[in-house]
Amino acid sequence: MNIQRLKNLLTLGENQNIEYKSAFKSDIAGKQICAFLNSGGGYVVCGVTDKGEITGITPIDDPRSLEINVSKNISPQAFFSFELHTIDGKTVLVIEVPSGKDVPYSYSNDIYVRLGDKTQKADVDTIRDMVLRRQSEPERWERRFSDAQASEDLNYEHMSQIADLIQKFGRLKFRNVNKPDLVLEDLLLAKYGKLTNGGDVLFCKNSANRYPQVRVKAACFTSDKSDDTYKDSKYFEGPLLVVLEELYAFIIRNIPTVTHFPAGQLERQERPLYPKEAIREGLVNAFVHRDYTDFSGGLAVFIYPKRLEIWNSGELPEGVTVQGLKTGHISVLRNPDIAHVLYLRGMMEKLGRGSVLIQKACTDSGLPKPEWKSDKGVTLTFFAPEASPEAGTEQNDEGLSRDQAGTKQGPGRDQVKMLFFCKTERTIKEMMDEAKRTNRTKFRDSLVKPLLESGWLEMTDPDNPTNPKQKYRLTAKGIEVIKENDE
Repeated sequence: MNIQRLKNLLTLGENQNIEYKSAFKSDIAGKQICAFLNSGGGYVVCGVTDKGEITGITPIDDPRSLEINVSKNISPQAFFSFELHTIDGKTVLVIEVPSGKDVPYSYSNDIYVRLGDKTQKADVDTIRDMVLRRQSEPERWERRFSDAQASEDLNYEHMSQIADLIQKFGRLKFRNVNKPDLVLEDLLLAKYGKLTNGGDVLFCKNSANRYPQVRVKAACFTSDKSDDTYKDSKYFEGPLLVVLEELYAFIIRNIPTVTHFPAGQLERQERPLYPKEAIREGLVNAFVHRDYTDFSGGLAVFIYPKRLEIWNSGELPEGVTVQGLKTGHISVLRNPDIAHVLYLRGMMEKLGRGSVLIQKACTDSGLPKPEWKSDKGVTLTFFAPEASPEAGTEQNDEGLSRDQAGTKQGPGRDQVKMLFFCKTERTIKEMMDEAKRTNRTKFRDSLVKPLLESGWLEMTDPDNPTNPKQKYRLTAKGIEVIKENDE
């Protein structure tokens, strides 16, 4: 939430969705969070009097620890966030609470609701009504049991890595991080020993075999019209977070790189045409908010010379509009269990403010504002400025486009140099030193990967691509290339 948005919030006064507190107290905050979870979501703003006067709170070093302490007493587990802001030199804590999907929620075994601008304990009739409404509603897709067999289908190594990262990030303490069944239960992704659909999508190796709609398509076109001419195309499947990272790398590899010289500096800097943080936020939103129930649905990324589109199936959730996306809104989560894992992992920070972050990142980069469209799915479109280089012509460190550096018809200058260097088997570290490169990911994506995909280079241990002793060597095609270029 930006400062102006927060100031606007403070002019509205307390209402159904806003509660002010002059100080932060865990017990009081917990009751307010519980009430908003049961009553459509809202904001608790600490450091503000009932009349909207900003008094501030005692500075907090680690709001995550407060968040954890409160969440321990919320049942069932819920998704909300703590965020610190400074206004006129005073610290304000904003607690954003999305509308809960698993009502009734309780705090320390008591159920609270929001009535107008007041929070109170729910009476018996209100609780009965919430329970009956929940029973009459169909169980959401991510909570239904999957046919996956944990012992065969789970990617235990990936799940263990994510669990460790979640624990290090500090938003959840697992009962035993070394026991996969307990980790899944703590994340609400398993029950009675059975995996849910949400757990299947997040951590199974082959979820696309059961749910083909989870496959992701990506394509880079040569013109601004969808046609059969691709510069690059690929389908992705596997654990959600793995697919997200691979899709992100695909986009970065296929969009232009912009070179500029910061004021007062002699060294040039390079960055992708579209801001990385905006791309990542757009992808996270697409994975979290897409409709997984539609077997004909999906998620797709299309890269054109003058725009980038991220599409996901399903209309905007009820209560969210295109205009609301532009200005920010209380989060309405279609898949809260999946969203919760990404939030715990630190990949979903802003809840209902992701769209505002995307717009700001584009504006700061001198790009036109992105647009959202809701029609047979939701499409987020990034636009290149008129003077931008042609999309798909990413520049390397010598200012050469990808076509200049190398195409399917033949390698470019940098690629030829590297092929000559790999007459002897080389590690990626040796190759980076030779090319005078320091960014391992960028080097791998911009130089090593194209050489592998073109069949000029191969791994010495292709069955274990992450082997720390992995080396690269010339193929027969690569040997022919250096013969043709040998002077």
